[in-house]
Amino acid sequence: MTNTQLTLVQIDNYGPWTVTPEPRREMDLQTLQSRLFADIAQFVGHRGGYAFFTRFDNMVAVTNGLGADAHRLLQESTGNRYPVTLSLGVGVDANPAVALEAATEGLQRAGSAQDGDRREVLAGDPITDGSDDVSIAHFDVNDATEKYTDRLNEFDSFIEIEQGYATLMRYLREEHGGLSFFVGGDNIIAVTPEMGRDAYRDAIDHVEESVGVELKVGVGRGATAHEAGMAAKHALEECRHRGTAVELDDVAAGVEGE
Repeated sequence: MTNTQLTLVQIDNYGPWTVTPEPRREMDLQTLQSRLFADIAQFVGHRGGYAFFTRFDNMVAVTNGLGADAHRLLQESTGNRYPVTLSLGVGVDANPAVALEAATEGLQRAGSAQDGDRREVLAGDPITDGSDDVSIAHFDVNDATEKYTDRLNEFDSFIEIEQGYATLMRYLREEHGGLSFFVGGDNIIAVTPEMGRDAYRDAIDHVEESVGVELKVGVGRGATAHEAGMAAKHALEECRHRGTAVELDDVAAGVEGE
């Protein structure tokens, strides 16, 4: 079965820090946020995980395979190289939204995100046996270059892609507890519970009917986000090759057929 481990990454006391002793230059803050995300993504990625920037002061990572020691090392490494520290909440559940709620509650119990006394909290218990899979779905907009990039200005193209993303994000969250993240270009990656082909087809149909954005999706499962994500990428290539809207890797397809 799927059992997703999610880590909520929260910069400690970030809001007050940005205006102390006086408001800091916006591009300095943007640079810090982007570099910090890149380092977190690299750290997690080298250990088979995925990281997503969400609001930058809060980030979400799929961390199946990362134990408590790896989480503490991330905190230590960040504290040594940045003027800010990180608190981490870990949640585990077959439903990704429930896992993130557990991770969030762990940090909230330790204190507010703007509590000046809260520093480098590590809340929650990572998976220890590594026996469960995580499910990753990789969505792609059909003919995005032809429909948007080569026809519209960049901002209008961005609006179209973001409308598709926002609609999918809300649908998967509300209907299945899946969590979707925009990863650039016309790509969306979602961490999902066990879902069959028809459920993904319904999600794609909902987005097209709501905002006119056509999607396709490849779905993969694996012991880590990296393994599942690579399987999802290969399944997405099958969509392109076959002209289909939904393709599942062998593991996900086998579960669906049980």
